[in-house]
Amino acid sequence: MKILVIGSGGREHALVWKLGRSPHVSSLACAPGNAGIAQERLRSNGAAVGCVPIPAEDLRQLLDYARSQKIDLTVVGPDNPLALGIVDLFQKHGLPIWGPNQRAAQFESSKAFSQDFMERHGIPTARAGTFQNPETAKEFARSLGGRCAVKADGLALGKGVLLATDPAESDAAIDEILVRQTFGAAGRRVVIQELLTGMEISLHALCDGATGQWFPASQDHKRALDGDQGLNTGGMGTYSPAPFLSDAELASVGASILTPWLKGCAQEGIDFRGILYPGVMLTEQGPKVLEFNARFGDPETQVYLTRMENDLVEVLEASRRGTLPQVQLKWSPQASVCVVLASGGYPGAYAKGKPIDGLPECDAMEHVKVFHAGTAMSEGRVVTNGGRVLGVTAWGRDLQTARDLAYAAADRIRFEGKHCRRDIAAKAL
Repeated sequence: MKILVIGSGGREHALVWKLGRSPHVSSLACAPGNAGIAQERLRSNGAAVGCVPIPAEDLRQLLDYARSQKIDLTVVGPDNPLALGIVDLFQKHGLPIWGPNQRAAQFESSKAFSQDFMERHGIPTARAGTFQNPETAKEFARSLGGRCAVKADGLALGKGVLLATDPAESDAAIDEILVRQTFGAAGRRVVIQELLTGMEISLHALCDGATGQWFPASQDHKRALDGDQGLNTGGMGTYSPAPFLSDAELASVGASILTPWLKGCAQEGIDFRGILYPGVMLTEQGPKVLEFNARFGDPETQVYLTRMENDLVEVLEASRRGTLPQVQLKWSPQASVCVVLASGGYPGAYAKGKPIDGLPECDAMEHVKVFHAGTAMSEGRVVTNGGRVLGVTAWGRDLQTARDLAYAAADRIRFEGKHCRRDIAAKAL
């Protein structure tokens, strides 16, 4: 099979790495890719993975490339192309592609759509309201005592959520999004949710239009600094399994979240084929959905795919073709931990082009894989090219072993301004 992966981050590097291990794959390209993806080779024939300089949002050029290269399967990594309708475009031209169509992608591209859907179908979630008028929004936030999450309705690279604990903070957050329009068009509307307390976890369910299968639980770390301090980021690290849900409890969560969600999709004619990724808060009243995403999480993909024992090509094809019940997802009992190394200043302003040292030493370590996110090549050297630069991922017999190994590898990597959280997986330990 000839496969094209769309995207350029750590999630896409993990997808390329896992797909490249499949005996079904004879050719693999990534658009636009990154410096680490360009170093991957296929297990089946040793061929290099090609990086194609087409932006993930340039749907027409991606379509032309897939047609000219006779691509057998396109795998969409990021949320933007899904929201723009890349799946619909490819399907219209008879090209096989994995990911939810534009209507189904609304679960992520519009938090208002998602919130309304949950309320219509009895999916447990926070008390919430959707607003365009700042004053009306502030009134609702004050009715919650100012303890709320203020969310830009549209896509904002994982950063469009501001948390408030009193009316002054909620007023400021609403002004930031609706008045100052910090997140641009994504913030023309806001969803304001009551602030839920408890343990937050990330869940993933692979769906095929009618059925779904849960992945094991994982836990992301969104705040930039240790102890969940600092600004929200796209994710500073993650680990799996997360010990806060037993297998029986995960099945129970499935009954309360996935079952009514699938039923609601069927009733409303939403054909969702891809990954449903709900962020879930384990409250004293039971699990409640904070929001839905419609693609693999980043950096959750890095820990999931280092634990998945299935052939990823076969799994994605079952999701795309509607034959998921014929596949049983299999997971290594080992734990996996991903530590994100970020540029100085992230998630605010940061410099690019800083040379990265120590990668060969990490590549030589057993049970370690460094997934590139914001990297590029410059004068023969790997340099920084984004806020989240690398996802140093390690696996071992238990969480402590995997965590120690991930940090040992992360400490070997050097670039100017490098920072990371030192408490990834600490809550589980």
